[in-house]
Amino acid sequence: MNYNTCFHLLLGLFIPCSVVCLAMTTRNLNSDQFVLLEFKDRIADPQNVLANNWTASTSVCNWIGVSCGILHKRVIALNLKSMNLRGSIPPHLGNLSFLLSLDLSRNHFYGHLPKELGQLHRLRILRLSYNSLNGEIPSWLGNLQGVRRLKMKNNNFIGTIPETLVNMSNLEFLSLGFNQLSGQIPSSIFNSTALEVIGLYDNKLEGNLPPITSAPKLEILLLWGNKLSGNIPNSITNASMLKKLDLGDNLFSGPIPKTLGNLKHLEVLKIFDNNLITGSATDHEWSFLSSLTNCRNLRKIGVSGNPLSGVLPTYIGNLSKSLQYFYADECGLQGIIPMEIGNLTNLLVLELGHNKLSGFIPASIGGLRNLQGLDLSSNKLGGPIPESLCDLERLYNLFLGLNKLHGSIPSCLGNITSLGYLYLDSNKLSSAIPSTLWNLKDILKIDLSSNHLHNSRAIDVGNLRSLLKLNLSRNLLTGDILSSFGGLQTLVSLDLSNNILHGHIPESFDGLISLEFLDLCNNNLSGVIPKSLEKLLYLKYFNVSFNRLEGEIPSKGCFSSFSSTSFMKNYALCGPPRLLVPPCKNDIHKNSQMILLHAFRYGLPTIGIVVVLIVLTIMYTRCQRSTTLPIKDDLLSLKTPRRISHGELSRATNGFEESNMLGSGSFGYVYKGRLSDGMEVAIKVFNLQTEGAFRSFDIECDAMCNIVHRNIMKVITCCSSVDFKALVLDYMSNGNLEK
Repeated sequence: MNYNTCFHLLLGLFIPCSVVCLAMTTRNLNSDQFVLLEFKDRIADPQNVLANNWTASTSVCNWIGVSCGILHKRVIALNLKSMNLRGSIPPHLGNLSFLLSLDLSRNHFYGHLPKELGQLHRLRILRLSYNSLNGEIPSWLGNLQGVRRLKMKNNNFIGTIPETLVNMSNLEFLSLGFNQLSGQIPSSIFNSTALEVIGLYDNKLEGNLPPITSAPKLEILLLWGNKLSGNIPNSITNASMLKKLDLGDNLFSGPIPKTLGNLKHLEVLKIFDNNLITGSATDHEWSFLSSLTNCRNLRKIGVSGNPLSGVLPTYIGNLSKSLQYFYADECGLQGIIPMEIGNLTNLLVLELGHNKLSGFIPASIGGLRNLQGLDLSSNKLGGPIPESLCDLERLYNLFLGLNKLHGSIPSCLGNITSLGYLYLDSNKLSSAIPSTLWNLKDILKIDLSSNHLHNSRAIDVGNLRSLLKLNLSRNLLTGDILSSFGGLQTLVSLDLSNNILHGHIPESFDGLISLEFLDLCNNNLSGVIPKSLEKLLYLKYFNVSFNRLEGEIPSKGCFSSFSSTSFMKNYALCGPPRLLVPPCKNDIHKNSQMILLHAFRYGLPTIGIVVVLIVLTIMYTRCQRSTTLPIKDDLLSLKTPRRISHGELSRATNGFEESNMLGSGSFGYVYKGRLSDGMEVAIKVFNLQTEGAFRSFDIECDAMCNIVHRNIMKVITCCSSVDFKALVLDYMSNGNLEK
C-alpha cells in the first residue's frame, strides 16, 4: 500500500470522527446551557442580571459568571457571587459534570443542599458562604474528594460536623464559621496532611480540643466563640507551621502551655475570655511569656479576660520586636508596669485596663512612637501623667480614667493632633484644663469628669467640629458657658453638671442639632431656659436642677416628655402642674377666670344641696344615742390607711389637669379627682420647691390624722416620695370645722 493510499484512508477515518466529536461537544454544551437556563428559571433575580444576559441566542460560554474549558468547551466554572439571587439551590447544577468551581456566596439562597451536588466529582472549589442555607451539613460532601476549598460560613447549618469530611483528602481550606453547629470536633480533621486553614468559629461546638497528631501544613486554626473546654493540649505544637491560633471566648481552663513557644512561625495568639491561668499556684510571673520570646514573628497577643493574676515580668521587653498588639485587660494583674515594656518599639496597641496595677506610668512608654491605642484605665496607678506621652504622635486612643493620677494635665497633650478619644476621668487631677486641648479639631470624645480641675478662662470649644461627647462634670469649673458650644453640630452628649458655672444657658444651644444628652445641674446658672431648645429633636435627657433659673419652662418638642426631676430646686421656674412648679402668671389669671365661671355655674346648685344635707345631718345626729362607734371606726380607718401611688393620683386627675384644680395656696395646689373605685377625693399636691413645703406636709399629716371630727375633711391617705408629696382627703364641697 503506497503513501497516498494510506493518507486517503486515514483522512477518510478522521473526518467522520471529527464530525462526531464536534457534534458531541455541541450536544454536551447544549446540555450545560439547558441546565443553566433551568437554574435561572427556578430562582429569583430581582436585578435581572441573569434575565438580560443568559439567553439562548448567545453562547453559554459568553454568559456572565460562566467560564468554559479550552479543550472540551464545557462549563467549568460558575461564579454568581454577590448578585442578590434568591431561592433554593436547584438540583440541576449536579449535571454540570465538568464543573471545577462553584461560587454562590453572598446571595440569599436558603434550604438544604441538594444531594445532586455530590455528583460533581471534578469539583475543586465550593463557595456557599453568606447565605441562609440550613439543615445539617450533608455526609455526601465526603464524596467530593477533589475539593480543595470548602467555604460555607455565615449560614444556618445545624447538627454535627460529619466524619466523612476526612475523605476529602485534598482539602486545604475548611470554613464553617458563623453557623449553629454543635457536638464535638471530629478528631479526624486534625489528621489531615493537606489542611492549611480550619475555621469553625462562632458555633456551639463543645468538648475537649482533639489531640493534633499530624497537621504538617496547618497555618490557621480559628475556634473562637464556641463552648470548648478542658486544657489546651500540648500536642498543638505538632502543627509546627501554625501562624494564627485563636481559641478565644471558650471555656478552656488550666495553665497556658509553655510549649506554645515551640511554634516558631506563630504570628497571632488569641486566647482571651477563657478560664486560663499562668501556671502553678506559686507562679506569680507570667512565665508563658518567657517561652513566647522564641516566636520571633509574633505580631499579636490577646490574653484578656482570663484569671491570670500575677505580675508582668521584666522579660516582656524580650518579646518579638515585630509585636504590634498586646491585650491583657481584665486579667487580675498586680504590681507595676515594667519599664522594659518600652522595648516593644513597634507596638500599635497596648491594653492593660481593668486590672490592679499600681505604681507610676513608666516614662518609657513614650518611646513607643508607633503607638495608636493606650488603655491603662481602671487600675490603681498614681503619680503624674508623664509628659513623655506627648511624644506619641500617632496616638488615637488614650484611656487613663479610674486611677489615682494627680498633678496637672500636660498641656503638650494638645499637640497630639491624631487624638480621637481622651479619657482622664475619675482621677485626682487638680490643674487648670490646658487650653491646647480645645485645638484638637479631630477629637471625637473627651472625658475629664470627676477630678479637681478648674479653668483660667471660659472654655472655648468652637474648634472641636467633630466632637461627639464632652464630659467635664464634677470639677471646679467657673465662668460663663460660651455661645461657641452651639457650633458643635455633631455633639451627642454634653455634661457640665456639678461645677460652679454661672451666667445664662446660651441661646446658641439650639444649634446642637445632634444632641441627645444635656446635663447642666448643680451649677449657678441664672436666667431662663431658652425656648429655642424645643428644636432639639433628638434630646432624650435634660437636667437643669439645682440652679437659679427662672421663667417659663418650654413645653413643646422634646420638653413635653421631661419630668419634674429635670427642673428641681431652681429660683423661680414656672410651668404646668405636672412639673411641680408654680403656674406662670398668665396661667394664674386664666385659672382665676375658670374658677369664677365654675363658681357661678355650679356654686348656687351646690349651696342648695349642702343646706339640705346639713338639715338632714342635724336631724339624724339628734336621733343617735352615741357617737362613740363612728369615731372609733374613723380612728380604725386612720390606723390602716389605703395605699395610693403617684400614678393612680395622676390618673384620678387626668394628669393633674388644670380643669380639675380647685385652688392653690402658699404650699401647693388642690385638685378634685376620682379614684379607680369611684370615690371622689380632694388631692393636695405640695410644691416642694417652695421653702417650708416639706415641713408643712409633715405638720398637716400629723394634724389631720390626729383630729377626729365629723365635719372635717378626713385624710384617706398620703402619697410621699423623694420629689412628690400629696394628701388625699375625703372630698366635701364645703367642708369646715364647727365652732
